[in-house]
Formats: sequence, C-alpha cells, structure tokens
Amino acid sequence: MRRHVAELAAIRERVLAGPSEPATAAQKAKGKLTVRERIELLLDEGSFREVEPLRRHRATGFGLEAKRPYTDGVVTGWGTVEGRTVFVYAHDFRIFGGALGEAHATKIHKIMDMAIAAGAPLVSLNDGAGARIQEGVTALAGYGGIFQRNTKASGVIPQISVMLGPCAGGAAYSPALTDFVFMVRETSQMFITGPDVVRAVTGEEITQNGLGGADVHAETSGVCHFAYDDEETCLEEVRYLLSMLPSNNRETPPAHDCADPADRTCQALLDLVPVDGNRPYDMHQVIEELVDDGDFLEVHERWARNIICALARLDGKVVGIVANQPQALAGVLDIEASEKAARFVQMCDAFNIPIVTLLDVPGFLPGVDQEHGGIIRHGAKLLYAYCNATVPRISLILRKAYGGAYIVMDSQSIGADLTYAWPTNEIAVMGAEGAANVIFRRQIAAAEDPEAMRTRMVKEYKAELMHPYYAAERGLVDDVIDPAQTRQVLIDSLAMLAGKHADRPARKHGNPPQ
Repeated sequence: MRRHVAELAAIRERVLAGPSEPATAAQKAKGKLTVRERIELLLDEGSFREVEPLRRHRATGFGLEAKRPYTDGVVTGWGTVEGRTVFVYAHDFRIFGGALGEAHATKIHKIMDMAIAAGAPLVSLNDGAGARIQEGVTALAGYGGIFQRNTKASGVIPQISVMLGPCAGGAAYSPALTDFVFMVRETSQMFITGPDVVRAVTGEEITQNGLGGADVHAETSGVCHFAYDDEETCLEEVRYLLSMLPSNNRETPPAHDCADPADRTCQALLDLVPVDGNRPYDMHQVIEELVDDGDFLEVHERWARNIICALARLDGKVVGIVANQPQALAGVLDIEASEKAARFVQMCDAFNIPIVTLLDVPGFLPGVDQEHGGIIRHGAKLLYAYCNATVPRISLILRKAYGGAYIVMDSQSIGADLTYAWPTNEIAVMGAEGAANVIFRRQIAAAEDPEAMRTRMVKEYKAELMHPYYAAERGLVDDVIDPAQTRQVLIDSLAMLAGKHADRPARKHGNPPQ
C-alpha cells in the first residue's frame, strides 16, 4: 500500500507541476498567470478540491497519441469564496492551447452538472483556442453540451465567465449565455471570426484587440460587463461580485452587518439635484449618498452610459439599482440603455434581488436611427422585464418622468410595489413647452403676441398638470418625501416587502420581445 501511495503522490506532483517549463515561461511572457495561480486567487486559500485531475484524452491520430497530458487542458473542481461553495473550471493554455476535446468537454460537463445539482455558482476561467481540430466533430459536440448546460443553469445558479485569453468562434457563445462577463485588457479577446477572416472577406485591417478586445466589448458591443487592467484585480472583483449574489435562485443574497445607520439623513441630496430639469448632474453621487458607505458595483459601467445599473447594499441587504444618468444624453432611454437595463432587471429578479429604480427621464431618444434600429421592440424588452419581475420593486422620481419612458421605468401602473417622489418631481406626457405647443397651438397662433401667449400657457399647464402633488393626489405616487429622508424610506419599505410573494400564471415560459 505504501508503494501505491507513493506512486499516487508522484503522479499528483506531476499534475500540479503542469506541462513543461518552456510552456509556463511562454504563458508568463504574455503577462498571464498559470491556471492554478488563477484558481488560488479566485478561491479562499486552501479550499480548492479538484475533480478528475488524472483525466487524459483517448484520441489517436494526428500526433495526439504521443501526447496525453493529465487534466487534458482544463482544471475543474470546487472551493469557497468567503466561505460559500463555488464551482470552477479553468482552461490551461499551456496544454493544447486550452483547446477543447472530448475528455476536456466531458470534464466541463461534469462540473457544470455538479454546480447545478449543488445549487452553487459556476465560474469559468477562459483561456482557450477553441475546438481541438484533431478531434473533429467530437470537439464541436462538446461545445453543444456546454451551451445546453449554460441554458439549463440560467436563472438557477449565477454563472460568471472570466476571459483571460483568446475566445474565438462558437466558443464565444458560452460566455454570452452566462450572467456576467469579465475581461482583461490586452490579453483577452472575443470574436466569432478573427482578423484574418475579416480581412479575407471584407478587406478590413484590424488587430485582435481592435476587433474583440476588452475595451471594445466594454464600450461598444456591450458583451463585456467588467474590464480590468490585470488578472489579479479582475479575479478580486469576481470575488466581490460573488459576495453580492445568492448561491442559487432559492436563496437571497448574503446580508452583511452594516455600520452605516439606516436612519442616516442625506442632506447632500438637497444640493446635488438641481430643480431646473434642464441642468445635468451626476446620478452616481445620488447613489453614493443613498447606499451603505457609498459603496456600489456598477454593471456595464462604460456601455449605454445614459442608464446606470448597479448592485449595492441598503442596511446590509443587497439591492439592484436602475437609474437614469442626466449627464449622458440627458438620461433618455435608447436602444442600448433599454437592453442594458432589461437584462439587469431580469438578473435581479432571477436571483431574488429587490430593485430600486431612480427616475429622471425626459423620454425615449428620438431619431431615424433609433426608430429603424427597433427602439419599439428594444424598449419593450425593458417593459417586459419590469412587468415580469416579482421581487420587491420600489421606484423614486427625483425630478422629471415624461411620456412612455416614465411608464417603462417601473411606474406603479406596471407593478411597482411602492412609488415615491421628491417635491421637485414632474410627471407628464411630455414637457410643458411641448405640451403647450400641442394643446394651445391655435390660441398661440391667433394671439397678438404669440410668445407671451405661449409663456402663459406653459405656466398654466405646469400649474394644473405638472405640479409635484398631481400624481400623488391621484394615487399614482404613494408619497412625496423629503429627499434627505430617502435612505430611511427605502430601507423601511424594503424591510416591509421582504416577505413579498407573487403568483405567476401557469405557463411554460413567456415570449419576450427580441
């Protein structure tokens, strides 16, 4: 027995050592960590338990029979993050370039099945060259199994994809199916067809990073939720995100002790938000004032900047915040903002995270490009997401809420549990100037002084239909509150709604707008 144990120890030592030193040196030369260094940074120290470390491929031909390394290029297992179980699979680029073959895929399938069965988050550390060409269609079928499991796990357990190297072709679809995508600048790329194919088909010259790098996907495509300069920071932020999410859809996110008083007044809000609806301000500062210790994690920070989606805590409990950003496009809703917020609302609803919506929205962005680009169906995605959400939902109107955008941004009429407003709020079909021009156009045209008549009609419309208490008088706003008391009002309201239960109609699934 002692001899067998010694042999096992020797094998495990070779597994942990990984492939050759030149392969490791090449990995380091690219500024990349090894697969086990990444796992150590992600998980609590000493918590990782590997699954199938001795797995090797059984393929023959094309030189594979002479090279059968342990792990087959992917390390799988589980550990803990802040004491909670997390499953992980991580490509080892030093072995076959991290390419996926039959044994490689089978290991991933197994760990995904384990994560779903255990009801624990799944993190993939992606650094692979796609399907293993030598194994042909068997490798492609392996991706199909991953996609099927991504879909099965969607809304059941959190799925996080961390891009730490190249990801090309069909392999890019697994990260796209997950809840969050992290990328590292310069070293990670995602694209369906690489620069060589683009050049051959269209004649366009572009680098890998220019086509599918972290900044491109964080700012232009919206594929990437978070982008960082180095792997260490990236993996630390993955840990932070996991601390804000429940283990599965049957649980609530972990609550933390909070030293920030629940009844803390927010006097700074009285000066942060201008009364003049045409003056911009930074909604980030409003969120900082409201949430615990001013700390929040913004999702898609650099894409669709006219709307903010963030995870934060109020009295130690996680909430999702959706807020218009007056500093970008005056906070209007457009195609990208609608898509961004809709996906975030769906994620919060799937994982039992209450939603707080901060409104200061002048409407939808007008324009031929928006209409031809499908603003109707894209805006409907956000409407559908809110209407379908059963978690506690609170909306707060800070300043203005005009037209269809007001309805879409979780108004009481589409199911918000509670709606509050500040004394500066204006809720209307449109701004007073536009409304007066429509309603009183004949009187204005016939007046001796049309401009004076227009000014008088604008004031009259504001006084009659846009004063801060008009909506409250009709029950469309539950209360008009002192901005300084907003934090306490939100915390008290969320505590009351903590036990909310909403029945849904019996159906296989809805058919959301696409």
